[in-house]
Amino acid sequence: MISGWKKKYSDILKEFKYNEKRDIESAIILDSILKKSKINEKISSLIKDKSVFVIGSGPSLSTAIPKLKKLKKSVKIAADSSVKPLVENGIIPDIVITDLDGDEKTLEKISKKSIFVIHAHGDNIEKLEFSKKFKKAIGTTQSNPFNKIQNFGGFTDGDRGVFLASNFGAKKIILFGMDFGKRIGKFSNTKKSEREIKLMKLSKGESLLEWLATRTKSELFTTSKPIKGFKKIPYKHVDITIT
Repeated sequence: MISGWKKKYSDILKEFKYNEKRDIESAIILDSILKKSKINEKISSLIKDKSVFVIGSGPSLSTAIPKLKKLKKSVKIAADSSVKPLVENGIIPDIVITDLDGDEKTLEKISKKSIFVIHAHGDNIEKLEFSKKFKKAIGTTQSNPFNKIQNFGGFTDGDRGVFLASNFGAKKIILFGMDFGKRIGKFSNTKKSEREIKLMKLSKGESLLEWLATRTKSELFTTSKPIKGFKKIPYKHVDITIT
C-alpha cells in the first residue's frame, strides 16, 4: 500500500460519508469469490518499464478514440465506463479497472481477453457475484489489504488505473479521456440526480493524482485537461512520447 494512503482514505470516508465497515464487508466477500492466481505477475510484465495509457470516459474520449485505434501495440488500462465505446471501436483494453457499474454485456464480451482489477466497496456488494465471469481478475479495496485483496491507491476507476500503473513501475503514464472539469462525458452514463456527487468524485480523483505526482517514479503525461504534475501533450506528440 502506498505510503500516506491511510490518511487519504480517512479523508474520503469523511468527505463522502462512507462506511468503512461496509467497505471491509465488500472486500471480504470479493476475497471469497476470487481464486488464487498469478495475475500480478502478468500485470507486472505488461506494465513494468513500459509506456502505459490510462483511459477514462471524459468528454475528450470521443476525440481520443481515433488516435487510440492507431496505437494498437500500446498497453491500455481502461476505466470501465470507457470500455463500451472502446470495444465498439475495436479497442480491447489490456486491463479494465472496475467496480462493476459499467456495461455488463461489454464486460462479459471481453471477459476472457482482458485482465480485470475489481474494486470492492460498500455500494457494490450485490454486484460482486459478476466477478465470477472474468477469467483473469484481482481484487482491490480502499481499506487495508488482506489475503487476495490488494490496495494500490486511488478512488475513481480512472485514477485507480494511474495508481496501478505507478505501483507496477510504468516508465511513462499517458492519460486519455481523463477530463477532471465541470463537464461529465456522455459515456459515463451519469444520471442528472448523480451529477453533483460525480463532480465531487472527479475533483477528489484529480487531487489524488496531483498527490501521486509528487511521489511516483513514473513520468506523467495527459492528452486531456491539464493536471498539476502531468505534462500536457497533444495527440500528435504521443508517438514521440512513448518511444
